[in-house]
Amino acid sequence: MRRTVTAAAIVISLAATAACGPAGFEGSDTATRGPITIWYSNNAEEVAWGKQMVAAWNAEHADQQVTAQEIPTGKSSEEVIGAAITAGNAPCLIFNTSPASVSQFQKQGGLVPLDGFTDGRSYVEDRSGEVAGQYKSADGKYYQLPWKSNPVMIFYNKKAFAKAGIANPSLTTYDEFLAASRKVVAAKAAKFAIYPAPSNEFYQSWFDFYPLFAAETGGRQLVADGKATFASDEGRKVAQFWRTMYAEKLASPEKYTGDAFVDGTAAMAVVGPWAIATYKGKADWGVVPVPTSAGRPASEIHTFSDAKNVAMYSACQNRGTAWDVLKFATSKEQDGKFLAATGQMPLRKDVASTYADYFAKNPEYKTFADQASRTVEVPNVPNSITIWQTFRDAYSRSVIFGQQDPGGALDGAAQKIDQLASQP
Repeated sequence: MRRTVTAAAIVISLAATAACGPAGFEGSDTATRGPITIWYSNNAEEVAWGKQMVAAWNAEHADQQVTAQEIPTGKSSEEVIGAAITAGNAPCLIFNTSPASVSQFQKQGGLVPLDGFTDGRSYVEDRSGEVAGQYKSADGKYYQLPWKSNPVMIFYNKKAFAKAGIANPSLTTYDEFLAASRKVVAAKAAKFAIYPAPSNEFYQSWFDFYPLFAAETGGRQLVADGKATFASDEGRKVAQFWRTMYAEKLASPEKYTGDAFVDGTAAMAVVGPWAIATYKGKADWGVVPVPTSAGRPASEIHTFSDAKNVAMYSACQNRGTAWDVLKFATSKEQDGKFLAATGQMPLRKDVASTYADYFAKNPEYKTFADQASRTVEVPNVPNSITIWQTFRDAYSRSVIFGQQDPGGALDGAAQKIDQLASQP
C-alpha cells in the first residue's frame, strides 16, 4: 500500500540523482557499533510493533541506542528514500523498503550488501528459505532482507453473494468467476463484482494483472532472464479475462474514493491479510485464491507477495549495530510479535507451524499463512519502476479502457521492457 505524505527536509527528486555503484563493504568483524537511526512504516500497527522492538533493544544496549521514527512524509516513500540517499542522510535501516525500488537505490549507491557480513547470506537464506532467491540483485548479492508479505487473495462479501443466490461460490476458473460476477451485478447485490484501482500508478498492476499471471503461470515473474514474460498465452488469457470484466461493466474504469468493498459498491476485492482487521465488523467476508483459466488446485496457486523489506543504507556509520538490530528485529520472537500486532506474514520458512498457536487462535489468517509459501515478487531488475509503469500504461490503455487490442498492447510493452531490462 502506498501512503501520500509531504517532506520539506527531503525534496531532491530521484530523477536528479547521479548513478553510481553500490557502496563497498566487506566483513562484519570490523564493523563499528554505536547509536543508529531507523525508519519504519507509518501505519498504526507497525508503529506499535516498532516502538516495542526498539524499547526491547535499547533496554539491553545502553551504548548502542536506536532512535526510531516513522518514514518522513513525501509524494511516495520511494521518493523520500531516494532523496535521503542523495542527501546522504538516510537512516541505517528502513523497515519499509519496496522491492521494486531496490535496483534504483542500489544504482544510487545507497544500499549496503548484506552479504558483506560474515553471516549475512546465511541469515537471509536460513530465515526465508527458497523465497529468498527472488530478492537477490543482478550481482547475486542481497541488498534487502525479505521481511514481511501480504499475499493477495480474493475476498468476497457473503451477503452480496447470498443475495445473488450463490451460497458457496466457486471462483476457481475464469468462467466461474465471470458467471458469479454476472449474477451479483444482475441481482443488484453490488454495483460491481470487483473494483481494482483503475488508476495508472506503476504499482496498481500488482493488484489486478500480476496475481492472476502468477497463478496462471505457476509462479512466473513479469521479467525473467532479462526478458518480458507476459506477452505469452498465459498473459493474454489474464488480460482477456480482465478485459471481459471491464467490457461487461463487472468492474469499473472510474476511480473510486474510499473502499469499494467495505462500502458495498463491490462484492469482491483483491487484497492481503492486512484487510482482515480493516473489514472486521464492516463486512461478512470469505476468501479464496485468485482464479486461473483451468482452475488449478488451491495448493498450487501462486500470487503476488505484496512484500516490504528491510535494507541497510550506505550513510550508516555504525553498521555492526545496524546488522545486529536487523537480526534482532527479524528474529523468531520479534517476527511472532509482528504477526500478532499486524496480521502480516513474516517472510520466513514454515510460518504456519512456527506460529501454530497464533493461527489456532486466529484461524482466519491461516489461509494466508499457507498462501505465503507460494508468492511471487516483482523482478529485481534494472529500471524496475519504469518497467512497471511501461506495463501499466499498456494495460490501462487496452484492458481497462479498451482503446487497443490487449494482445498487441502486451507485445508492444514487452519490446520496450526487454530494452529497459537490458540497460544498466
